Amino acid sequence: MDVRAEQVQYNPYRVFSRAQWAALRDDMPMTLTAEEIARMHSMHDRLDMKEVEEIYLPLSRLLSFYVAAAQRLFVAQRHFLGIEDRKMPYIIGVAGSVAVGKSTTARVLQALLARWSPRPKVDLVTTDGFLFPNKVLEREGLMQKKGFPESYDLPALLSFLSDIKAGRRPVRAPVYSHLTYDVIPNEGVEIDRPDILIVEGVNVLQTGRLPRDGKAVPYVSDFFDFSVYIDAEEPILREWYVERFLTLRDTAFRDPRSYFSRYAKLSDNEATEQALSLWTGINLVNLEENILPTRPRATLILKKGGDHVIETVQLRRL
Repeated sequence: MDVRAEQVQYNPYRVFSRAQWAALRDDMPMTLTAEEIARMHSMHDRLDMKEVEEIYLPLSRLLSFYVAAAQRLFVAQRHFLGIEDRKMPYIIGVAGSVAVGKSTTARVLQALLARWSPRPKVDLVTTDGFLFPNKVLEREGLMQKKGFPESYDLPALLSFLSDIKAGRRPVRAPVYSHLTYDVIPNEGVEIDRPDILIVEGVNVLQTGRLPRDGKAVPYVSDFFDFSVYIDAEEPILREWYVERFLTLRDTAFRDPRSYFSRYAKLSDNEATEQALSLWTGINLVNLEENILPTRPRATLILKKGGDHVIETVQLRRL
């Protein structure tokens, strides 16, 4: 028996080539300018008008159907229960490896969804702000596992999402600085009852060990209505990570305030060696143990090739 054929037969996803997916845009209008798109991509990522037209506009169209259906169900449930409940935001999770382009995808989706009529309120939060402060990570011996599930203040993140889903206002999220590589003390951003909230982070689809007593164990993804996993092969991710490190060495790392300023004077060979060491010792371990295993939990998987262009799209069957 052909195992691959069996896997395809029982695949819970519908798989689309880039051309097949692009055709699903239909008459969805382009609401972003080339200048706006140019400001959205990360330093090493690729994003142009064609990528938005062929990948993100069809996704925006699909999401419009999902959001409308969720709103109808919410109204029907409210009538069934005979209650006057608060508005319930639609929450979209964006997951994937370090250096895969999650931030770019999240920003594009936020911009497109905010242009729907009648202009919904769309907010974006990254889970970096919910990392434990460095002093806590150092005390617990977790600095080398920053970005791993255990490095996050999970109760605070779950409380935040619970308050958002309950329609409470406003809800405060902590802010993270990539320059200082730490949570900024006493700073936060207020999220005030958005229509749509995008939550971006490497481990947002992470689960945990199930309890033997059957008690409820909430996961971050329990609060998601839709989730996107940005995917790429490991050698490609490694190459992107090294490229990003070299770029940061010549830019952000030169700032004396940067946590990584000690790498600013490294030669190309030294910087590449250091980046590969960080990738192999930390990020690859996190990818293999915690991030990649959550890929099958996503509603939609966007698979990138080496040129950062999305090649295939997988959508979970209803």
